[in-house]
Amino acid sequence: MPVMNYIQALNSALNNAMEEDERVVVFGEDVGRMGGVFRVTDGLQKRFGEKRCFDTPLCEQGIVGSAIGMAIGGLRPVAEIQFMDYILPAYDQIANELATLRYRSGGQYAAPVVVRTPCCGGIHGGHYHSQSTEAIFTSVPGIHVVMPSDPYDAKGLLISAIRSEDPVLFLEPKKLYRSAKAEVPESPYEVPIGKAKRLREGEHVTVIAWGVMVKVCEKAVDAVAEKGIRCDLIDLRTLTPLDEEAVLSSVEKTGRVVIVHEARRNTGYGAELAALIAERALLSLEAPIRRVTGFDVHCPFTLDPYFLPDPPRVALAIEETARF
Repeated sequence: MPVMNYIQALNSALNNAMEEDERVVVFGEDVGRMGGVFRVTDGLQKRFGEKRCFDTPLCEQGIVGSAIGMAIGGLRPVAEIQFMDYILPAYDQIANELATLRYRSGGQYAAPVVVRTPCCGGIHGGHYHSQSTEAIFTSVPGIHVVMPSDPYDAKGLLISAIRSEDPVLFLEPKKLYRSAKAEVPESPYEVPIGKAKRLREGEHVTVIAWGVMVKVCEKAVDAVAEKGIRCDLIDLRTLTPLDEEAVLSSVEKTGRVVIVHEARRNTGYGAELAALIAERALLSLEAPIRRVTGFDVHCPFTLDPYFLPDPPRVALAIEETARF
């Protein structure tokens, strides 16, 4: 298998999907001739034509609204929001229209729409290009929220999302675009939505993460292993639907939990995970649930390495939890 970075894996997925199904259309700001600001859609317009890969005006609500109409008309749109920071103008279309389409039509219409968007920090993008706002959407029923941490999962989950009859918000951590590499098949394949992945196995502490923080936690878990602390490292991959069984079974085994995400702590998705564990696995806990997160401030331009959790900060939380 060829080695691909995150961008190449996503581009391969889009090529596979458009090749196998002529209903798949890709559009958004600068995705056509330019191939996207990060080049995820590079070459698609040249290969499939301007009717299937095209540029749109700078209007996020219009992009998602158009995607909804296309889905009702029988297409399978893949819409790109250029940065997750600018997705909020489209929130009404996503939460009130896209996510409710199957419900309010009594099952008459499906909503096979994928909304792709680069997210998170780590590239010195400042407060306008570094936000992790996944928790805003995990509370919306009727939409899947996916954030892969490596190129293999990115391709397989994107193909699953495009083939799904339900809407998917597909979050792509920008820091992984060129830094993450893996062997990825050139042919299409699926990674199931709603299934977490265990990357390390241990009996002392459960570490839960997604997106870029999975890579951070891998380094932290390997570091504490040298001190005799063995961790279960869970990569959620999908935030909604959540693989509750994977989370709870690990917590019941270890009795200790560290949740890591780069979004701000206040009402971040880690709080929902902590509540789930407290409700369903309280009697298994041997220590308080720990969260290692971004701080409750705007992501600074030059100081984002200090804002984002890093391996030493995660390792310290694991060690303190293990000693409790």
